[in-house]
Amino acid sequence: MAEVFFWCSALLLAHTYFLYPLCLFVLEGIARVAQDIRRMRSGEEAPGERAMGPLPTVSLVVAAYNEASCIEQKLENSLALDYPADRFEVLIGSDGSSDGTDALVGQCRDERVRLSPAPRAGKTTVLNRCIPTARGDIVLLSDANTMIDAEAVRRIVRHFEDPEVGAVCGKLKLYNPTKQDYEESAYWSYESLIKLYEGRRGAVVGANGGLYAIRRTLFTVLPPATIVDDFVIPLRILEKGFKVVYEEEAVAHEETTEDYGKEFGRRARIAAGNFQSLRMVPGLLLPTAGFPAFAFWSHKLLRWCAPALMAAALVANLFLLHQTFYRVTLFGQLLFYALALLGREGVLKRGTAKRVASVAYYFVTMNLAIVVGFWRFVRNSQRAAWERTARAS
Repeated sequence: MAEVFFWCSALLLAHTYFLYPLCLFVLEGIARVAQDIRRMRSGEEAPGERAMGPLPTVSLVVAAYNEASCIEQKLENSLALDYPADRFEVLIGSDGSSDGTDALVGQCRDERVRLSPAPRAGKTTVLNRCIPTARGDIVLLSDANTMIDAEAVRRIVRHFEDPEVGAVCGKLKLYNPTKQDYEESAYWSYESLIKLYEGRRGAVVGANGGLYAIRRTLFTVLPPATIVDDFVIPLRILEKGFKVVYEEEAVAHEETTEDYGKEFGRRARIAAGNFQSLRMVPGLLLPTAGFPAFAFWSHKLLRWCAPALMAAALVANLFLLHQTFYRVTLFGQLLFYALALLGREGVLKRGTAKRVASVAYYFVTMNLAIVVGFWRFVRNSQRAAWERTARAS
């Protein structure tokens, strides 16, 4: 029985972190070969750049709470985006800001900018209020501290030429002004690669709040207590049978935080919201949903079970020490956790060993945050209203 627990845990962990991405790479290769074979048999030429029709109207919606330190930069960045002025607006939904954010937005005289203030109620309430009143056919969602590349909007909206596409996720690049190498960088690159290949299957499982777009008509009002709106909104669109794709050339930039305590709290909040989201997208839990269900289970559900699987593998391993192989696997697990501890203490100062220890520490703390988030979900103690994450600059 201990061997069953050990191997089930190990294989499920291997699937969510390694085998699932490998499946995506293999599926992409098969799809490309099949496409080439069809084209050769039919005598068609390789498809070129498709001419776009008239550009759709776009509303950039930003939920803001006490963003006085960056809202002017956000407005400047938004109004400089390469998109026709008569087909673009910026809608700032203020969630009871008390630091002068509303006044700063009001000082902007550009007619494309609108302010929608209301008492503090949480980001979900802001989106429920602003998205239905947006004038654009496409709603682009972004955070106040996220700066978008000028050409990103055009690169995103071109996907909506396909009527089957319901949402498009952009690429969020994280940067740290004080550290070139930091723990989240490696993990974020890994996640972005998975999103890229999920997008080629039309099934990106969740977006990042920094940059994504939806068809306004596909938005459905969220329960006010929704914690991770940028996860639930694309999943609901996917559940309706529309594609959610990824545009790697639509780039936005966001600064990471130096406050590891607040970062841990943010991840625990997201974890609580992830567990909460299960009852909002029940269709994606069923095999009848096809590949989106496979992606949801592989990329998300098993990740949320990772702390339990890691604990089960460790405990089961303790009952198998009479065999040499399992003594080696126990040593490997303990070595990994020792590296995480070294990463936490900052004992290693440079080189590959330091980077490995930092990644191990990040991985362990990320899974601890899932445990905390699950406990908050069980106790229903996670508030929907969000707090700004402090940035280094």
